[in-house]
Amino acid sequence: QVQLVESGGGLVQSGGSLRLTCAASGRTFSSLDMGWSRQAPGKEHTFIAAISQNGGSTDYADSVKGRFTISRDNAKNTVYLQMNSLKPEDTAVYYCRARIGAGYGYDYWGQGTQVTVSS
Repeated sequence: QVQLVESGGGLVQSGGSLRLTCAASGRTFSSLDMGWSRQAPGKEHTFIAAISQNGGSTDYADSVKGRFTISRDNAKNTVYLQMNSLKPEDTAVYYCRARIGAGYGYDYWGQGTQVTVSS
């Protein structure tokens, strides 16, 4: 099993920045592909960023590309989501996600952290 705990959410003004942190445990962190997804009220759940096991490959949804950066520190069993130039439409609950390798789904979730961007 993999346990994921997010932190770093909060209220920020439009144009501001936040950094989300996700601490993982229960499995060798460097064996996990990691990601972030989000869900806003009344909208579908969207996967927004992913990073490979060694951090060498990243991928982003078009809605956050150029503004958000996913990174990881395998020594600290932690993945980050740096969010810059935040917009009100980024308001959502953000979830840390993990999968045990290619061919598997991102079946492990954290409890979520609320990000609210005011206009």
